[in-house]
Amino acid sequence: VQLQASGGGLVQAGASLRLSCAASGRTLSNYVFGWFRQAPGTEREVVASITWSPANAYVADSLKGRFTISRERAKNTVYLQMNSLKPEDTAVYYCAAKHRASSEYSVWGQGTQVTVSS
Repeated sequence: VQLQASGGGLVQAGASLRLSCAASGRTLSNYVFGWFRQAPGTEREVVASITWSPANAYVADSLKGRFTISRERAKNTVYLQMNSLKPEDTAVYYCAAKHRASSEYSVWGQGTQVTVSS
């Protein structure tokens, strides 16, 4: 599996952004896809994850209500919809994938910068 992330940018607090992670390669139904983020000086944290089939989604408790993860079969793409963005959401966001049987994410896309100004 290969991943290509896009959709980051500079926005004002309260705005929305949608990140995309285009996946290609092996049977995607065997994989779990996740979004992570890392701000300067902090550890990488999980934001959300989703299984391809069925689309069982998880969003970090602190982000529920503002962030949503989804996938679109026809485009082999996983999305992270981010609403009501706050300056503390500023980070580099990464999409990643792991086989269902694995405990570790082994495939990482390039990061996309999200900057939220106050």
